[in-house]
Amino acid sequence: MTTELYWLALTALLTSLLWVPYILNRFVEIGIITAMMNPERDSRPTAQWAERMMCAHTNAIENLVVFAVLTLIVHLSATGNDATALAVEIYFYSRLFHFITYSLGVPGLRTLSFLAGFGCQIVLGLTAIGLL
Repeated sequence: MTTELYWLALTALLTSLLWVPYILNRFVEIGIITAMMNPERDSRPTAQWAERMMCAHTNAIENLVVFAVLTLIVHLSATGNDATALAVEIYFYSRLFHFITYSLGVPGLRTLSFLAGFGCQIVLGLTAIGLL
C-alpha cells in the first residue's frame, strides 16, 4: 500500500468515527430509544459542543470527497512523491485538529487547521495535473 492510500484509509476511518460523540450526546439528551427512532432529521442537539461537532463532521465528509479523489488520482497516475506523502499525512492531522478545535469552539485555530488541509489538497491536485 502506498503512503497516500494508507493516509487516505486512516482519514476515511477517522471521518467514519466522528459521529460517535454527538450521537452519545443525543442518547443523553433525548434517550436511547427516542434517538434510535430517528425523531426529526433536522433536530439539533441542545449542547453547543455537540452542534459544532455535527458541523465539523459534515465538513469532514465534504472535504473527504475532494481529498479522496485527488489522492486516488495521484495513486493511479503513479505521480506520488515526497510532497504528496507529506501532504496526505498533514491532511489527516489537520482534519483531526479541525474537528477538535471546531468542537471546542476555537475559531482561529479551526480556520488555520482547515486551511492546512486545503493546502494539502492543492498539493495533491497540482501534483495530479503535473504542475508540482
